[in-house]
Amino acid sequence: MENIRLNVPLLRRRVPNLTSAAKEVGLRPATVSNLCTGKIPVGRSEVRTIVALAELAQCSLDELILRGENVEMIETKIKTLDLFAPIVKGGTIGLVARPGMGQLVVLAELVYRLKREGYVTVLLKPENDHPELAEILDDTEIVAETIEKAFVKMSEVGKSREIIFVADRSHVLTGEIYELQEKLQDVDIKSVTTFLLDLKGASVDEDLPYGPLETLWQFDMDLAARHRFPAVNPIYSTSSVLEDAHLDQTHLTIQQKAQKLLRRYRELRSLVNVKGINGIPASEIETFHRGERLEAYLTQPFYVAEEFTGIKGAEVSLKDTLNDVKKILDGFVDSRDIASLNFIGTISS
Repeated sequence: MENIRLNVPLLRRRVPNLTSAAKEVGLRPATVSNLCTGKIPVGRSEVRTIVALAELAQCSLDELILRGENVEMIETKIKTLDLFAPIVKGGTIGLVARPGMGQLVVLAELVYRLKREGYVTVLLKPENDHPELAEILDDTEIVAETIEKAFVKMSEVGKSREIIFVADRSHVLTGEIYELQEKLQDVDIKSVTTFLLDLKGASVDEDLPYGPLETLWQFDMDLAARHRFPAVNPIYSTSSVLEDAHLDQTHLTIQQKAQKLLRRYRELRSLVNVKGINGIPASEIETFHRGERLEAYLTQPFYVAEEFTGIKGAEVSLKDTLNDVKKILDGFVDSRDIASLNFIGTISS
């Protein structure tokens, strides 16, 4: 199978306000977002959609569609992220969450983990004071007051080290992030992986809050309310890594089966909340219980939260995550107590 995908960086540079532009030419922003993250494969999209995007970007179809290029994944050893919505190295990741859903804890954990892998973190300071950013600052090496200073610092350190760049949505709305990314294209640096967050939480109500993205993490209020952290929605979060023709097919198969199980589990859970466990068909009880166990397993203790939770942080390789999730899907954990799966690393054999 030929690997084809949208040239998301080109779209980002050429069409900063993609939401409005898409609507004006009759495209649904949600469809465009799904094409960018790979949720809708380019090969299965409507030709008119691709043509319209090329016209918006004022480029040829050959420029808009990348063929045969690998998408490199940054493995975080965080189960939910690596399984359902992996980070695209050198790409842009958007966090969609309201305050209180744990997005800053996830970001702080990533900064902590990636610093140990040799990445340098650059934070573009948002407008006004945001004391909640303190948890990220502990492992952030460079805090830039302006977009210009961020560019200078990244130009300096990026020649020898890979960069994690963190910015607030306010800089997206002004177009500054896109201008920065365009300037960085002309500088000889290793790679910049950008994380965009929304401290105000307004992004939840928009289809394309950050413009084109390679990875989208949709946080979930229900998971957060039930202390299922990280509260990243495994059904609506996605990444173009999963559409890479070079991706291990085992990963894709397990991811799809796990997603299907969790989608059905959520439907059944709504019934159980109203009618009790006897309110669902006997044939669905096994599905419900496996969904419970999978959801519990996907919780994970973080290093940055150890002093608050009293639980030691855990790393789980993608290989171990895939093995464990397959065990759950195949029923090998059916007799295991659900509580024993909460906030663990791997499933002990």
